Amino acid sequence: MNSIGFDNEKYLKLQSEKILERIELFENKLYLEFGGKLFDDYHAARTLPGYEPDIKVQLLRTLADKAEIVIVINASNIDSNKEIGDTGISYDDDVLRLIDEIREYNLYVGSVVITQYLGQHAADTFKEHLESLGVKVYIMHYIPDTDYPANVQLILSDEGYGNNDYIETKRPLVVVTAPGPGSGKMAACLSQLYHENKCGVKAGYAKFETFPIWNRPLKHMVNLAYEAATADLNDVNMIDPYHLEAYSESAVNYNRDIEVFPILNAMFTRIWGESPYHSPTDMGVNMVGYCIDDDICAIASKQEIIRRFFHTQIDYAKGKIQKTALSKLELLMNSTNTKPEERSPVTHALQKADVAGSPCVAIELSDGTIVTGKTSSLLGASAAALLNALKSLADVDDDVLLISPNEIEPIQKLKIGYLGNENPRLQADEVLLALAINAAKDKMAEKVLAQLPKLRQSEAHSSVILSQVDIVVFRQLGVNITCEPVFQNKRLFQCM
Repeated sequence: MNSIGFDNEKYLKLQSEKILERIELFENKLYLEFGGKLFDDYHAARTLPGYEPDIKVQLLRTLADKAEIVIVINASNIDSNKEIGDTGISYDDDVLRLIDEIREYNLYVGSVVITQYLGQHAADTFKEHLESLGVKVYIMHYIPDTDYPANVQLILSDEGYGNNDYIETKRPLVVVTAPGPGSGKMAACLSQLYHENKCGVKAGYAKFETFPIWNRPLKHMVNLAYEAATADLNDVNMIDPYHLEAYSESAVNYNRDIEVFPILNAMFTRIWGESPYHSPTDMGVNMVGYCIDDDICAIASKQEIIRRFFHTQIDYAKGKIQKTALSKLELLMNSTNTKPEERSPVTHALQKADVAGSPCVAIELSDGTIVTGKTSSLLGASAAALLNALKSLADVDDDVLLISPNEIEPIQKLKIGYLGNENPRLQADEVLLALAINAAKDKMAEKVLAQLPKLRQSEAHSSVILSQVDIVVFRQLGVNITCEPVFQNKRLFQCM
């Protein structure tokens, strides 16, 4: 379970070398589109055991004197108050979070770019707020879908990219990132190439990729796990036909890059006079495939597909996605002969819930030990399971009472009588707070609380859909949590 399948040091060395090569290729001005998350890339960490979730930032720190970062956000995402799936915070708030975190690593944030701007009031308000904080903001205007990206002549004109603000940059490496997909990172890069060319600068473009892994088979479990993670975006891994034709070598890419490559190539040719790339795979800087253990990562990726299957089921049950995304996960499960019960805590949670007649959470600890917790009059299933897991890690008997009913009842009265909660039971965060208070006076509680770091990389499953509070606590503790797509009640409005 703790096997290492990824070599971080080798990756840092190879990836940074390739980036420096690209900077030199384009006369010391490279716009590098960052695919995936800049921080907290837990999908990569789960599918590539040993991969550090913040390794991209570590890499940028090695290039800190050469790099500046531009953050891109789509105006429509600001206007709709769209949220990030993993964190539940809005895209515009995540831009602020990204700026703070990037600066904590002593990296330079040059500006924020608002794309697909149509005069949205929320976008104007956000721009004004950023500027009041001392952040430079640039605008990229909306180009109708009927023209973008096919109408190259219009796009590469004063009415297309020429209508956008020119983003002022100072350093040879411009990293373009975003809070989520669909933000317009590639368009921002290409718009800059157009403007730079008008200024007599032959700037370049490349993509910093992690998935799919181009030099692994199309049906490699790591690449299939990437498809599972992007099911709601309709991304499909494909053999890159342009790479095969140019080099007689199979390479895996995904449909959107392959479909748009002829248009991008035409843009590159018009901007530079010739294109430096023969295929969409050429555009990528991706050395992940040289740093993995295939067997270990295949096992981990199969588990990630199962997790994604459960997450997608819940999103569909909540009405957040269409049936097509769930159907894609079901097809992936069938094609890889993967079953939900191959995720160890699933069977234990369901069996415990069946016996207890109430919701149950099962946690598989890093050594393979399974502990469970059920809903009672005092504790929710998540709170009970966490408490039992910590006892197990501290080698404390299960019947030892760390928080007495007399201590829980006043909290329940507060929740029901004063805060208006319908559920009196302690949730995961509340039971940990109660345990922390007791730890100040009880050595046993202190010993149990000290086990929290050991929960990281544990696996957990719930027999029902958990509250958002419980899910967030599990994630903060580094526990990979999944749930059955079953609500605890039959009400149409689910207060999560």
